[in-house]
Amino acid sequence: MQDAGENVTPIDPSRKLSDAVREVKNALADRDDVVVDLREAHRMRLDLLAAELAPVFADVPADNDSFDFAVSSGLQPRLWIDAVTHVAMGRDRRTYRFLKDTRIGRVVLAESADMKTVADHVTRYVAERVVERERLMEGGTEPAAGLSRPQVAEAEPPMRLAGQGNAGFWPTVFSTLGIVTAGALVGLALAALLFWDRLSAIKVSF
Repeated sequence: MQDAGENVTPIDPSRKLSDAVREVKNALADRDDVVVDLREAHRMRLDLLAAELAPVFADVPADNDSFDFAVSSGLQPRLWIDAVTHVAMGRDRRTYRFLKDTRIGRVVLAESADMKTVADHVTRYVAERVVERERLMEGGTEPAAGLSRPQVAEAEPPMRLAGQGNAGFWPTVFSTLGIVTAGALVGLALAALLFWDRLSAIKVSF
C-alpha cells in the first residue's frame, strides 16, 4: 500500500518566482517601450511641424502674448498654438489634426497627412487672430474671420415714384379718413367735458 505522500507531484526545482517576476518586468518594459516609441514618434512629427511654422511664429508681434507655440510632453504630445487650439497626431501616427476647444466641444479645424497643408491652416488661423486683436485694439468689433456684414432692414420704406401704379393709393386714403374720424371723436369728447355744467343746467340728458 502506497503512502498518500507518494501521489504529490514533485516541485520542479528550476521554477522560481524570481524568474516569473523577471518575465513580467520584461513584458511591461516591452509595452512601455512601445508607448515611448509612439510618444517619441508623435513628438518628432510635431517638432517637424513646429520647424515648418517657425518663420510664422517669429513674425508674430512681440507685444502679442496670445500664442504659446510650444510642444508639450505627456502621453500625447501636442503643438500648442494658443490656449484653445493645438495640433496632435491621429491614431495612425501620420495624420496631423488641428483642433480647437469650444464651448460645445472640440472641433477639427484641419486634418491631413500632408504637413504643409496643416501648416497653411495654422498660418491662416494665426493671421486671423493677429488681425482680430489689432481691430479690437483700434476699437473695431467685427471678427477677422467672416467679414461679411449682415443685412440690415431698411428703417423706412422706399418712396414710390410717379407712374408706379395706384397700389398704395386706397390704403393711404383709408388711413387718412381713420385719423380724421378719431380726431373728431376726441374733439367731441373734450367739448362735452368742458360744457358739461352748462348742459346740466339746461337739463339736457344723454
